[in-house]
Amino acid sequence: MALKIGKRYRCEQCGTEVLVTKSSDSDLACCAGAMQQLTPKKTASAD
Repeated sequence: MALKIGKRYRCEQCGTEVLVTKSSDSDLACCAGAMQQLTPKKTASAD
């Protein structure tokens, strides 16, 4: 999995969140498990 700048990841066990500030080809791990990428929240339109 390639890490991309600006993506957020969360540990399901402890709730730690990480914001990627440097791209990499490595994986993120916390509490002996892989971290899950968060999906962006949708905001209301300004119409």
